[in-house]
Amino acid sequence: MKVEKTGRTVEEAIQEALNELNVSREEVDVQVLEEGSRGFLGIGSRPYVVEVTLRQKENPKVAKAEEFLRQILAAMDINNYQLEAKYDGTQLSLELTGPNLGTLIGKRGQTLNDLQYIISLATNRAGGEFLRISLDVGGYRRKRAEALSNLANSVAEKVVAQGRRKALEPMNPRERRIIHTALQDNNNVYTYSEGKEPFRRVIIAPKNSENPS
Repeated sequence: MKVEKTGRTVEEAIQEALNELNVSREEVDVQVLEEGSRGFLGIGSRPYVVEVTLRQKENPKVAKAEEFLRQILAAMDINNYQLEAKYDGTQLSLELTGPNLGTLIGKRGQTLNDLQYIISLATNRAGGEFLRISLDVGGYRRKRAEALSNLANSVAEKVVAQGRRKALEPMNPRERRIIHTALQDNNNVYTYSEGKEPFRRVIIAPKNSENPS
């Protein structure tokens, strides 16, 4: 997280940022973006502009999650890959890239979801502050989200044209949420879910139809 603040002095601008972030000076990095000037008799004065960035606190669970993932890959005899880890202070994003990693994704991402759950379980079982973990392979989740959003809009057009609701294939909670989000601002249709897991699915219905109770 970073903020920009102005002040008559560098110290004043930094303090404004510290107050907003509610942290101490030792917890941030400071960059002066614009040098201020007092001008002559107050004429032509310019404030100092600083950018204050909150330092990421080290979390031992990050290294633990990475190591556990590498152990899983080694056990699966997968050695040709690159692992990129990004930690924003609350969530750890793990991204795997490389050839022949499709087995880590599985049908509709089920294997990927299972791996993510196992890594999260192993990383957080010792207690302490919970670390949210997201695992992806070759940008699969982003591509799948785009495909689902396109599907949602395409089906919505058919629903409006035909005036009848349509049920999508069963999806997991994450994918259903993508569908709901994609159509939440659509003025012509509404969405809801029905059924029990793992067969729960999203229904897209025209707004001129009666809402389900």
